[in-house]
Amino acid sequence: MRDYCLICFTKIILPMGWNDLISKVKKQTICQTCKAKLEEIIGETCSICGRPFEQLDARFIQGDRCYDCVRWEEDPEWKGCLKNQSLYLYNDFLQEVIARYKFRGDYALAQLFTEQLLQKLDGQPFDLLVPIPLSQERLQERGFNQAEALIMEASLTPANILTRIHGEKQSKKSRNERIHAGQVFRFAELPSKPLNHTPTQHIAEPEHLPDIKGKTIILIDDVYTTGSTLRHAAKVLTSHGAASVTSITIARG
Repeated sequence: MRDYCLICFTKIILPMGWNDLISKVKKQTICQTCKAKLEEIIGETCSICGRPFEQLDARFIQGDRCYDCVRWEEDPEWKGCLKNQSLYLYNDFLQEVIARYKFRGDYALAQLFTEQLLQKLDGQPFDLLVPIPLSQERLQERGFNQAEALIMEASLTPANILTRIHGEKQSKKSRNERIHAGQVFRFAELPSKPLNHTPTQHIAEPEHLPDIKGKTIILIDDVYTTGSTLRHAAKVLTSHGAASVTSITIARG
């Protein structure tokens, strides 16, 4: 059986055994060389943002939290707003992979992360998976929403219940600008029907937005950097009645 690595495009040749002859072998998406460059997050991490403590000087750790999250939690507006888990460290290799996926339209790369995403979700109760949305302008520019693609490639259903106001790219902002950014998300609204239409016109019924009151929601995004984006999204959801909002990202920056 031969598959191709989605990152370096080399052939992946798997040894064949008797079990492979009688069962379906799972498609491989990454070679061992590239897989070894992805650093899974293991060991002790911040209980709120998922940052590995091995990266931090002891001065920046208070109990089970990193100093950044201590400061977030000291602010009454953001206290208890969000908890995050990430799959990998945002090293140079993953940064290039995500740049290809996010900015250069390599949709297939979403398949690299579906198995790990499903493992994170296993055993976690949730009602809805909500992708962090792009503005219409950014969506048109990129061609797809990378967070939504992760959910769909894992054969799960995204709940597109947030919309985003167009603004400057997060990657162009400084850390301080990201932390102090204003609210950029809104709860989605159903499109209104045309006021003037004849009875013979076919007007498609809009899909119903889910009632999120009392619901457990998991946000999905590509990279956790400062946590500002995810916290703003969580704030909108809790203000509309969500009981709990957590997040999972591919990378922890």
